[in-house]
Amino acid sequence: MTHPAHDLLTALGVSLPDGGDLPVHSPIDGARLAMLRSATPDDARAAITTAHHAFLVWRDVPAPRRGELVRLLGDELRRHKAELGRLVSLETGKILSEGEGEVQEMIDICDFATGLSRQLHGLTIASERPGHRMMEQWHPLGVVGVISAFNFPVAVWAWNAALALVCGDPVVWKPSEKTPLTALATQSLLARALARFGSDAPEGLSQVLVGGAALGEVLADDPRVALVSATGSTRMGRLVAPRVAARFGRALLELGGNNAVIVAPTADLDLAVRGLVFGAYGTAGQRCTTTRRLFVHESVADALLTRLDRARASLSIGDPLATGTLVGPLVDEAAFGRMQAALSRARGDGGEVSGGRRMLADRHPHAWYAEPALVRMPGQTAVVREETFAPILYAMRYRDFDEALALQNDVPQGLSSAVFTNDLREAEAFVAASGSDCGIANVNIGTSGAEIGGAFGGEKETGGGRESGSDAWRHYMRRATNTVNRSRALPLAQGVRFDV
Repeated sequence: MTHPAHDLLTALGVSLPDGGDLPVHSPIDGARLAMLRSATPDDARAAITTAHHAFLVWRDVPAPRRGELVRLLGDELRRHKAELGRLVSLETGKILSEGEGEVQEMIDICDFATGLSRQLHGLTIASERPGHRMMEQWHPLGVVGVISAFNFPVAVWAWNAALALVCGDPVVWKPSEKTPLTALATQSLLARALARFGSDAPEGLSQVLVGGAALGEVLADDPRVALVSATGSTRMGRLVAPRVAARFGRALLELGGNNAVIVAPTADLDLAVRGLVFGAYGTAGQRCTTTRRLFVHESVADALLTRLDRARASLSIGDPLATGTLVGPLVDEAAFGRMQAALSRARGDGGEVSGGRRMLADRHPHAWYAEPALVRMPGQTAVVREETFAPILYAMRYRDFDEALALQNDVPQGLSSAVFTNDLREAEAFVAASGSDCGIANVNIGTSGAEIGGAFGGEKETGGGRESGSDAWRHYMRRATNTVNRSRALPLAQGVRFDV
């Protein structure tokens, strides 16, 4: 019997091979969706060669013309939003609105990058030397290697690829082995955009490498890959970054998050509950921006935690494609095992656990649905300071705002953070230089659901990278400072004299 994913792949222009060594399963029910052939390290090196040749051509295509290709990609994504969004849900286990939302994020970054293609500007800088003009230019960088994770299988590629393409850079993409079908579908839609674009697009502007970690190692090691953008765990970043640095390449890292929310005495608790429930339990806790820690003031803790636990227990868990479902499955058995191990450690530390059980095992014995967990902790123990990629929210009480802020910052990760307060001083303190040490600091909204207009990324063990909006495009270009002398003299800077 043909799986519904095959019809989606056909609509998206993807033909599956006969046989292969890499099985692809849906976390929804454990069904095997496909068997793919893994690329080899030699395949990866050949793809980089093709991409480098493409770069030598693409860098000279005017940036607004490069932007036209990204605009056409956005058109294809609009036409196929429903099909690609459903495929994202099938392959990741996200609920359907999140699958389609991920495709909308791709569309949004295409729109952003298309406009950006006419704004890749530098500065004109005042020169101290008479008759001289100094200026800054931004030029295409080279081949960009993208390593993406399973939880956002296509949006992360789009954040990188849309910017890279308008900046003049080809892309070689290694998606997660758990979610390669959405990558192949996205590549097929880009191929349609390229066909409409015309002959000035060189072969090899975008390529997909399906397979394991050995392919990422080739991207990290090859000096022709000017930038490696890697999204995943901190453990993965520790492996990739030194390899790229050893050859003086650029690495853009989007790694772990252990995101906290502070709920102050003046907070709107209705707003806080809504932000916390989606932040902690949306995508079954499998977002890098998932809310994992809650610091709530003791004066409102009982009221908030009672409401939060009631909301948690009411969440509809099940088939993410079904209407009304809010929480789908964890990606695999290993993820469920890590969740249970973390809850066991939390109990050992004195934590009071609500939820966390396996769900729907009788109906889906090969899938891993988990009841979201709320854990009342006596303090920020070692397990709380670690990121567990699962729907677990650790709740702790505080008395003093500075104490809560210090606890929020006292973890190795630094991605996203939020405070719910109507106290102007607390809000301003939170976003000040001495406040949250995260790359994202929000007031009266949760930690998850960033817009593409702002640069996305975090500090400390999150890796320091920035993708998507603002001036993140500069990662994908090289800077040149130029000075033009229109005079007939040759003065030296800083008053240096060297007369011959």
